Amino acid sequence: MYFEAEMKGQKYKVDVTEQRHLWKVSIQAEGKEWKHYDISKKDYKQAEEYISFLFSGQSYLIDVIGQDTEYTVFTRNSFRAIKIFNDEMLLHESLKKGGGFGGDAELKSGMPGKVIEIFVKPGDVVAANKPLLIMEAMKMENEMRSTRDVKIKDVCVKQGDSVESGAVLIKFEEP
Repeated sequence: MYFEAEMKGQKYKVDVTEQRHLWKVSIQAEGKEWKHYDISKKDYKQAEEYISFLFSGQSYLIDVIGQDTEYTVFTRNSFRAIKIFNDEMLLHESLKKGGGFGGDAELKSGMPGKVIEIFVKPGDVVAANKPLLIMEAMKMENEMRSTRDVKIKDVCVKQGDSVESGAVLIKFEEP
């Protein structure tokens, strides 16, 4: 299971893989190297709304309350506010922001995906809220629209292209 989290303004990427006798947990703080941990299942207990486990010789009791992306985690006698984004929520957040478009001079991919259809070409003047392209991510087709009136300067992808997160899809100029 992969997700991203944010706590006190610090962003983290987290990957958890369950194996027969343990969980492999990998964490990468923004701008840092990945750190890898093994948590034994024999030192883990779940009861009602909380979990308890031993890690590196220390006992942890964790209780989590929340929904959507906003969670409060209680552990080691303190509360921590954490935003958690799984793949689906990352996609929705990137699309809500127009894939990084906003007032920028380019439309960027918010997630890895495949370009399904392109509705514009260089020189086109596009009104606010008009479709620019359709991109498939996580088996969902998502229509990306202009958030303001723009003129298409360059289309950097073609139909069928697979793109990574952050890839420039379309460049704009003022109409």
